[in-house]
Amino acid sequence: MLDKLEFIESKYEELGQKLSDPEIIADQDVWRKYVKEHAHLEPIVNQYKAFKKAEQGIEESKEMLQDKLDKDFKEMVELELSQLTEEKEKLEESLRVLLLPKDPNDDKGVMVEIRAGAGGSEAALFAGELYRMYTRYAERNGWKYEVMSSNIPDMGGIKEIIFLIDADGAYSKLKYESGVHRVQRIPATESGGRIHTSTATVAVLPEAEDVEIEINQNDLRVDVYRSSGNGGQSVNTTDSAVRITHVPTGLVVTCQDEKSQLKNKDKAMKILKTRLYEIEQDKQNAEQAENRKSQVGTGDRSERIRTYNYPQGRITDHRINMTVYKLEEFLDGGLDDMIDALTTTDQAEKLKMQ
Repeated sequence: MLDKLEFIESKYEELGQKLSDPEIIADQDVWRKYVKEHAHLEPIVNQYKAFKKAEQGIEESKEMLQDKLDKDFKEMVELELSQLTEEKEKLEESLRVLLLPKDPNDDKGVMVEIRAGAGGSEAALFAGELYRMYTRYAERNGWKYEVMSSNIPDMGGIKEIIFLIDADGAYSKLKYESGVHRVQRIPATESGGRIHTSTATVAVLPEAEDVEIEINQNDLRVDVYRSSGNGGQSVNTTDSAVRITHVPTGLVVTCQDEKSQLKNKDKAMKILKTRLYEIEQDKQNAEQAENRKSQVGTGDRSERIRTYNYPQGRITDHRINMTVYKLEEFLDGGLDDMIDALTTTDQAEKLKMQ
C-alpha cells in the first residue's frame, strides 16, 4: 500500500506542475482532464501526508522515551504516543478506503426512473412521493434536475416518471436507491382503517455521455403523433409527441411532455442513450453490473429494498438492517444518513475482498 501511495503522491506533484504549463493551459481539453485527475488524487495525498506526519511523530516519541525522563514528562510523551498511534490507525483505514477501485460511473449524473408497482392508486401516490423525495434531495445538494418523460394518472400521483439529475457525483450517492420500495399505511379512502402495502420501483442509471454511445441513425424508427393528456384531452393541436424505436434492441422511448417536437426528440434520445449505455455496461461487466430487471424486480410486494411504515413513522433498509424513525424528514429529502450507511457497508464489503 505504501508503494502505491508514494506513486500517487509523485503523480499528484507531477500533475500540479503540468497545470501551470502554458502549453497545457492552451489546450483546454487536456488541461481540464488534468484538473479532474489532480482533484481526484488530492484527498488521498492529503491523507497520506497526515499519515506520514503521524508516523514521524510516533518515531520521535519512541526515541524520547529511550532517554531518562522525569515522571510527568514521560507520561505526557506516552499519552502523545498513544494518541498518534490511534490517529495513524484511523488514517491507514481511511487510506485503504480511498484506494478502493472506483466505480467509473460515480462522477456522472443520473437518469432516475420511478414506476408505480403493486397497489393501484396507492402505488401511484407513493411513486409521486418518491419523486418529490429525490427532487428535494437534489435541491438540498444544489443539483439541477429535469423531467424527461412522465405519465400522470387522473387519480393523482405518478404512474411513471423519468428524470435527469445533471450533477457530478450524483450517481455515487443515488446508485443504492435502485430496487423495490414498499409503503405501509392506511389509505385516505380506506374506511375500515386497515393498513395497505403498496410498492414502487426505482431504477438509477448513470447518464451516458454523447461520446460514449454512438447511435446509427439508420437503426432508429421515429414516429410523431399528437400529445394527449389526462382523460384523452388534447394537450396541443400539433404532432409534437415523439416515439423512438431502436430497431436492433427493440428499445422504445416515448416523450410528449414538451410542446416542441424537437425538445421531445432530444429528451427521448437522451433516455435512449442512457439505456443503451446500461446495456453496454452489462455486457462489459456481466458479473458485476445489474440490469434494470434485477434492479427493480417485478414490483411485487414481497420484493423490497426498503419499507416506509407510516403508522410507526419509520424507514427500514432491509439490505443493511438499518431503521430510522424520521419518516417526514426522510421523505423531504433527508437521505444522507441512509446513503452514508449504504456507502460505508459497500466499502466494508469491498475491503473484505481485497
